Amino acid sequence: MSVVAWTAVGSLTVWLWLLVGHGFFWRTDQRLPPRTAPPAGRWPYVAVIVPARDEAAVLPMSLPSLLAQDYPGEAEVILVDDGSSDGTGKLARELSVKYGGLPLAVVSPGDPAPGWTGKLWAVRYGVEVARAGSPAYLLLTDADIAHEPDSLRELVASARGDGSGGGFDMVSQMARLRVTSTWERLVVPAFVYFFAQLYPFRWVNRAGARTAAAAGGCVLLRTEMALRARVPESIRGAVIDDVALARAVRRAGGRIWLGLAERVDSVRPYPGLGDLWRMVSRSAYAQLRHNPLLLLGTVVGLVLVYLVPPYAVVAGVSGGDAAAGWAGLAAWAVMTGTYLPVLGYYRQTAALAPLLPFTALLYALMTVDSAVQHYRGRGAAWKGRTYSRPEAAPDR
Repeated sequence: MSVVAWTAVGSLTVWLWLLVGHGFFWRTDQRLPPRTAPPAGRWPYVAVIVPARDEAAVLPMSLPSLLAQDYPGEAEVILVDDGSSDGTGKLARELSVKYGGLPLAVVSPGDPAPGWTGKLWAVRYGVEVARAGSPAYLLLTDADIAHEPDSLRELVASARGDGSGGGFDMVSQMARLRVTSTWERLVVPAFVYFFAQLYPFRWVNRAGARTAAAAGGCVLLRTEMALRARVPESIRGAVIDDVALARAVRRAGGRIWLGLAERVDSVRPYPGLGDLWRMVSRSAYAQLRHNPLLLLGTVVGLVLVYLVPPYAVVAGVSGGDAAAGWAGLAAWAVMTGTYLPVLGYYRQTAALAPLLPFTALLYALMTVDSAVQHYRGRGAAWKGRTYSRPEAAPDR
C-alpha cells in the first residue's frame, strides 16, 4: 500500500478508538439528573457571583434572568464591576430597579493585584463579599449567561443529590452558545465537540477520576469546598480558569459534575470569523502550557486525525489509490458520525458534519496564531488587558 493509504489506515484506527475507547465523548447525554422527589429540609442560601467588565451590551439579556430566579430559599446576586468603562455597574442597578426579584449588590474590586487575572480577581472579591452572609453555595456565572427561572433551583437540587442520590461539591453546565451567523454555525458546535474530546464528560463525572474540567459560565460550588480548595487564590494566574477550578476542587477531595445545559444559554454574539478567532486564540496556547513541542504535537495530531481522511479520499479518486480512498472514506465517515450528536444538540443541519475537517483546520490555525501572539508579547488579551505569560490551569 502507498504511504497515503497507510496514513489513512492510521487515522481510521485513531477514529475507531475515539469512537469506543475515549469516554464516548461524542455523546450529548450528560445532563443534570432529573429530580424525582422533593428536597428534604430548607433550601440553602446561595450567593450568585457575576464578574463583569464592559458588559453593558449583553447585561439586559442576562442579568434579568438571574434576578427572576424561582428559588425556594434565600439568594442574592453580587455583580462585580471589574473596572468597566461602559457603565456596566450603573446599568446593573437600573435593571435591578426595573425588574426587581433577587436582591442585587454591585461592588468593585479595584485593579487586579500582581499575579492575578482580571476575572479571578473579580471572583475573589465577590466571594469575599458573599462570605459575610455565610452562603452554603456560590453560583459563579458569567455576565453573558442567561438562565431559565428554574436554573438555580435545579443546580442546587443536583448538587445536594435530592431524590437522585449522591451529591456534588461542584456542578457545572456548559451553556448553550449562540449559533446564529454562518461562522457561528460552522465553528461553535465544533468548540464544544473539541472540548468534550479533551475532557470527556463521563470521565470528569466519574468519582476518583483524574480528568477534571468545568464550564466557567455556570458553576455551582459548595462554599465549604471553596475554602478547602483555596479558590480562587490557588488558581489566581489561570486564564483557563474553569479547568483550573475543577482541578483544584478535585485535588481537595471534592466530587465534581460537568454536563451540557438545556436551559442555560450564552447571549454573547460572535457574528464574524474574527470574533470567533479571538475567542479561541486568546487562550489556546495557554492550554498547551506555552510548550512548542505540545504545539507541534497538537498540529500534527489535528492533521493526522482530521485532515488526512478527506485528503486520502481525494488522492484515492484522482490517483486511483483504492486503499487510500476507502480507508480515508471510512475514517471520514466515523468522524462525521461522531459530530452529528453535537450538531443535533445545537439544532443544526447534519450537512455541516462532513465539514468538520475544514473547521479543524481553522482551529489549528487559531492555535498557531495563539502561539505567535504569545511570542510577540501579546499573550492572552481580553477586554483591554493582556497577560503576556498566563497560566492555563496550574497543577499546584
